[in-house]
Amino acid sequence: MELKTIFERDVNRPIEGVIKADDEAGLKNEIEEYVLTNEVAKRLDSFLDAYNNYHGANGVWVSGFFGSGKSHLLKILALVLENRVVDGANALELFLPKIHDDKILAAALEKAVAIPSKSILFNIDQKADVISKTQSDALLAVFVKVFDETCGYYGKQPYIAQFERELDRDGLFDDFKTQFKQLSSNDWDWGRARPARVASFIDQAFNKVTGQNVNGVLDKFRLDYRLSIEDFANHVQAWIDKQAPNFRLNFFVDEVGQYIADNTKLMTNLQTVAESLATKCNGRAWIIVTAQEDMNAVVGEMSKQQSNDFTKIQARFNSRMKLTSADVAEVIQKRLLLKNDAGAQQLAAVYAQQSNNFKTLFDFADGAQTYRNFKDADHFVSAYPFIPYQFALFQVAIQGISHTMALRASIARWASDPCSAYSARSRSPLPAGP
Repeated sequence: MELKTIFERDVNRPIEGVIKADDEAGLKNEIEEYVLTNEVAKRLDSFLDAYNNYHGANGVWVSGFFGSGKSHLLKILALVLENRVVDGANALELFLPKIHDDKILAAALEKAVAIPSKSILFNIDQKADVISKTQSDALLAVFVKVFDETCGYYGKQPYIAQFERELDRDGLFDDFKTQFKQLSSNDWDWGRARPARVASFIDQAFNKVTGQNVNGVLDKFRLDYRLSIEDFANHVQAWIDKQAPNFRLNFFVDEVGQYIADNTKLMTNLQTVAESLATKCNGRAWIIVTAQEDMNAVVGEMSKQQSNDFTKIQARFNSRMKLTSADVAEVIQKRLLLKNDAGAQQLAAVYAQQSNNFKTLFDFADGAQTYRNFKDADHFVSAYPFIPYQFALFQVAIQGISHTMALRASIARWASDPCSAYSARSRSPLPAGP
């Protein structure tokens, strides 16, 4: 029997090495492939309790180092809380079978999903690619950008988005777009990306719908535009107020920890954005972020002031979901290494024959090194063809390499999801046992 024949699922199926916040392809597969570990289920229960019973804290901090699955969890939460329709099925319907044994957790999740909501999911580094982190309002600018895009406005230029917002507020935006198309023979979505070329058409359309006589209207908006956290929170509140009762707007932000890491101003901005949304929206706007587990390893030697600022942020993000290496091992075993009945029987027989030899293999007589052994036959069947210590060793190796900044980008692609690395090994043509 070849190794690949002992698995419940085809080991040659595509395994996405990195979960991307903006990747819309294969969403159903991402939900179905997601493994809800026992520990994550406990943390999810705590989060849902906070989400369903708001008491002032609107921030959630999902932590875990490379390969812990935090980006996958963030994306699943975004899809399920919004109850997004994926390939004809609701995300909740696809996810509920994973917790069918826990009636309390299932009820809490159904209660949360019953709250109407919109999820804005994004990788902050990706959205900030043209925004310098040295700017004091860089983090706020990203939040404004993704919110403007959600509203249907032009996120790439906030002053144009503000122009659109004011027309929309006055009930003139649709008329303006109609006039612009009649004058320019182009849609507004095309025109707003090249305002200098169509400035005269913009002025004419604006003057027609408002009854004014203005030249260079967009230039005036550009000169007058000012970015502030208070204005952003007010815009979010106004947008939410137009939605269904009890509506929630949830920002799911991937890799915030790495983005703000050594910048005290960005840390403070994140805290203030969360506080302002909590004050203005009264629990109807949430921020759920991911960050590296060991922030000292990412930040380096922080000053005392930086450490204090980071502590304040974590106090605002009171709900914590920490992913560990144990979660990674459980995910790999359930997602990739789950055995079919025939494979499980064969491996159980191998364990019965060889278990007495394992201590010799993994525990050296001089006591110099002891490697984690299999606990029992079930553990052997679930982990095979890997040895328990290899799961932890992989994590330690990735963390060690990540300390080298020059290598961090190159390892991120395959280290963000160890499943891709383990999947390659599981495709081996080696025999399943001796």
